[in-house]
Amino acid sequence: MKYLKSEFPIAIALIVLGLGLTFEHAAAGNGGAMLWGLLLVILSAIIGVAFRIAHHAEVLAMRLGEPYGTLILTLAAVSVEVVILVVLLQGEPNPTLARDTVFSAVMFDINGILGLAAIVGGLKHGQTKYNVSSANSFISMLLVAIGVGMFVPDFVPEAKWQIYSVFSIGIMAIMYMAFLRLQTVEHRNFFEYSAETEEESHDEAHSPNALHIGVMIGAIALVGLLSEVLSVLLDAGLSGSSLPKAIPAVLVALISASPEILTALKAAQQDRMQTTVNIALGASLATVLLTLPVIEAIALFNGERIDMALTPVQAGMLLLTFLAVMNNLHDGETNAIEGISHFVLFAAFIALVALGLI
Repeated sequence: MKYLKSEFPIAIALIVLGLGLTFEHAAAGNGGAMLWGLLLVILSAIIGVAFRIAHHAEVLAMRLGEPYGTLILTLAAVSVEVVILVVLLQGEPNPTLARDTVFSAVMFDINGILGLAAIVGGLKHGQTKYNVSSANSFISMLLVAIGVGMFVPDFVPEAKWQIYSVFSIGIMAIMYMAFLRLQTVEHRNFFEYSAETEEESHDEAHSPNALHIGVMIGAIALVGLLSEVLSVLLDAGLSGSSLPKAIPAVLVALISASPEILTALKAAQQDRMQTTVNIALGASLATVLLTLPVIEAIALFNGERIDMALTPVQAGMLLLTFLAVMNNLHDGETNAIEGISHFVLFAAFIALVALGLI
């Protein structure tokens, strides 16, 4: 019974899915409060399911150890983002959705998660310590991954985009294998787990691994179905409106980042800034290295190029972000002042989205 109670968010999401499938067309046709109310309910259900997927991935990671634990955690987190992206791409044409989503995810992970956690940890503990070598490694790989996947495409002519996409997919795969090596061999203690997660795993000590895997797969499929409804409602809500066109991308990034935000804040309160650094930089790198190749592969399969080149505003925000993170994560200690600098950049990102400039 305790286990069934813990899966309450999934049960609620199934009910919400039924309601969504029943009323999506009526809500899309009527608009107004019905449309946005149903959209908010669907979004809340997806976030709830995302938390359960992250939980089951953490349980499996603790049991199986490295390198399998890291692989499961990474694939579980990114799979939610990829599934939602693929579904949304089937709706109204939006060639920049993938680019905007990856960019938004980086803003959430580095400026949002790292900024808030540094503020929380700094106010409670003063200066919080972490392994500076891990931060430097993540940042160097992030710079190269974003450069290859999102800067260079701006200079690739239309006639040769397929060739560069094949190269991009291959090089991202090589970098991801290097990323796994970094996490699972040279720095095997990068990833830690909160006390709450450990207790939950202990409560489920006798549940078979196959059960957790099955629930994860089913929950990811449920996210895909809920995203179908979300896509219809978003298309209806944004059609002909003056709302920012980056809203779908920001929502996808928010869904994938929600479980990570709570984990990072708990770690900061417990003076475990290493965990926060791993989450913020590791999640950003995994998003770039796993999401971009999947989207590029879909583009190759469909024969339609997806715009991955950053806009000048996005490039400028990324430049400021990397300058800030390289300056702040250079000495093995962080504090609330450094956290505020990242949070200001995150606030600027939200402001630019609200103004329709991203």
